[in-house]
Amino acid sequence: MKDDIHPNYQDCKVTCSCGETFSTRSTLSEIKVEVCSACHPFYTGKQKLVDTAGRVERFNKKYRRPETTK
Repeated sequence: MKDDIHPNYQDCKVTCSCGETFSTRSTLSEIKVEVCSACHPFYTGKQKLVDTAGRVERFNKKYRRPETTK
């Protein structure tokens, strides 16, 4: 293998937008993420994301089944 072609692998500080921080190893010295395992809805069981601009309602209105009459 060639010498001096690999990047420097160092300790890295990862910071989430929720304030959680942890350390790992990477070629970068610092990484900023939006979602981590401490705030992700799959791991916490809490729904964090909110329907913006009524997207769900617009979808339901557009693709609603026709009502059946008896």
